[in-house]
Amino acid sequence: MTSDDDKVFLRKRWHELRAKYAELRFETAKGPVHGDAHVQNLMVDDQGHVILIDFETFCYDHPEWDLMVTAVEHHSLGWRTDEQYADFAAAYGRDLYDCHGYETLRGIQEFCMTTWIMQNVQEDEETPAEYRRCIVGLRNDDAPREQSRSVGVHW
Repeated sequence: MTSDDDKVFLRKRWHELRAKYAELRFETAKGPVHGDAHVQNLMVDDQGHVILIDFETFCYDHPEWDLMVTAVEHHSLGWRTDEQYADFAAAYGRDLYDCHGYETLRGIQEFCMTTWIMQNVQEDEETPAEYRRCIVGLRNDDAPREQSRSVGVHW
């Protein structure tokens, strides 16, 4: 169950993130964006071709959104090794970590991951604890992000 205190915090945090986002100036032009681009949304067919799946958040926006998922999985959560992340950044041609706006985009990505977990706290016994770890991370940028991959694929 989400506490009233968490709800107040999440509303306040969302307004803060929206204000910071409004100030961002992107270095890239808008184009097609998958919206949830990460390795769990890749499949390999019998011929070895990689296929991108799960287009429910596909939109027309800045490509930083697709890069941010893997950046958070690496920098915040440690789900990708340095080598895997370097390969990803080289293949994409860009690493967001040193880009203007990284912290704002990271905050938005982590907020979305947390609220995705929040809506699923009734599904099993592990999810409420996962949500509590996520909300601690949102409340404190210096808190460790030791989230598991067992609860969904988002956080």
